[in-house]
Amino acid sequence: MKTQASSLSARLMKGVLVSVSAIAGLSFFPTLLAAPALAHHPLDGRLPSSAFEGLMSGLAHPVLGPDHFLFVLAIGALAATRARGWWMPVAFVMTSFCGSLLHLNGVDVPLLEIMVSGSLLLAGWLLARSQQTALAVMVVLGAIAGIFHGYAYAEAIFGAEMTPLTAYLTGLTVVQLGIALGICLGAKQLMQATGTSTNLLRYAGFTFFGAGIAFLAGVFA
Repeated sequence: MKTQASSLSARLMKGVLVSVSAIAGLSFFPTLLAAPALAHHPLDGRLPSSAFEGLMSGLAHPVLGPDHFLFVLAIGALAATRARGWWMPVAFVMTSFCGSLLHLNGVDVPLLEIMVSGSLLLAGWLLARSQQTALAVMVVLGAIAGIFHGYAYAEAIFGAEMTPLTAYLTGLTVVQLGIALGICLGAKQLMQATGTSTNLLRYAGFTFFGAGIAFLAGVFA
């Protein structure tokens, strides 16, 4: 009876995850064309002029950009598949801060949109594949992705004064790390509660992979 109940619970949780993944993918699809505008203008194109506006802009930026938001979710899910996986979102957030500084200092980073979309595709592929990738490799990939995402984030704050700029980067760091670690802990608890393996997260990986393809197609359209 316990075995049957556990099996039924696992199937139900898989069904729920598939449904949630599908709904998430469909909900973001209409925003693909508008993604570049949303991702770079949390205040409707206006630079934040105070610490509060800078903080709110930083907190909203990854959420308003579907490509950035989905990647933060994906990296949190990937972190749940490894012991000490939290190093991946930490590395991503640290290098995204560095990427923002590169933009603010006028350093040119090529292939920005391709790399941002490609990072989401890669994260989805790593999550969906049956074989596990070494944690060190995923941390390095997350760190590289952070540079490009951070560079894109800085577009919304370029030219702002130091106070709102500092607040923006603070909010940006807090929201990304909070979302990624929240997904990581939630996914771990879900797997422990249902007694299932990391295969449960592969369904979400397919959604992230598909979204990455869609964003890449938009870049080349």
